Amino acid sequence: MGPALMENRDGLVVDACLTRADGHAERIAALHMIEPRAERPERITLGADKGYDVEHFVNELRSLNIAPHVAAKVKGSAIDGRTTRHAGYKLSQVIRKRIEEVFGWAKSAAGLRKPRHRGLGRVGWQFTFTLAAYT
Repeated sequence: MGPALMENRDGLVVDACLTRADGHAERIAALHMIEPRAERPERITLGADKGYDVEHFVNELRSLNIAPHVAAKVKGSAIDGRTTRHAGYKLSQVIRKRIEEVFGWAKSAAGLRKPRHRGLGRVGWQFTFTLAAYT
């Protein structure tokens, strides 16, 4: 699984890593990628899809002073009115879909649909290099 961290203002990929897909890896990877950026003086947001709408993940972001702009599930959502009432939340939900353009390009033009290497280290290197080339 290859999660990537994108800067919303200009669409640049600022971090990427490759993990084993186990159902929790993408949320753990997102926390590891965003944590060094949490010390900035300005407030930052993290936009993500419904797979990240889990109470533990949302609470961890709030403890880091990061606004969780995660797509809310219909039932049992950890996102409440504190987040959804702001206009920035609605804008983040539109912009967060830009990351799909990165993965579409990586699969079609850069050859990541079928990686030519095997192993987490080698495919991770190819994944990171491909996303750096996109940026």
